[in-house]
Amino acid sequence: MGRETLYQLSAAVYRNIGESDIASMFPEGEALLAASRKQAEFLIGILGGPPIYMEKYGHPRMRARHLPFEIDESARQTWLRCFREALGDGSEWRLSPEEAAALLNWLEAFSAWMVNQAPS
Repeated sequence: MGRETLYQLSAAVYRNIGESDIASMFPEGEALLAASRKQAEFLIGILGGPPIYMEKYGHPRMRARHLPFEIDESARQTWLRCFREALGDGSEWRLSPEEAAALLNWLEAFSAWMVNQAPS
């Protein structure tokens, strides 16, 4: 998956987020697009591309960076739904079904690690 494709996929994910019940956890307008680019740069590095995110922002420390946000299981599931809807079967992003499934499996595990609020 090329860099530009990841930027486009992340923009689609963040458009979904902007219309979701977790939109208040994210910036609006141009800042939302900037956040999507930051996510894409993180994913580029994770997927074996150049370490753009680390070069710009330092070590990801994703859990620490997200501690100010109350991320519960419901927010996690909404975030995953936004990603799943944008990704679809992967073909729009030139991914095989197996590659799309592998990305979603990684996102499932990663997002579980990001939850920082106990169930109420």
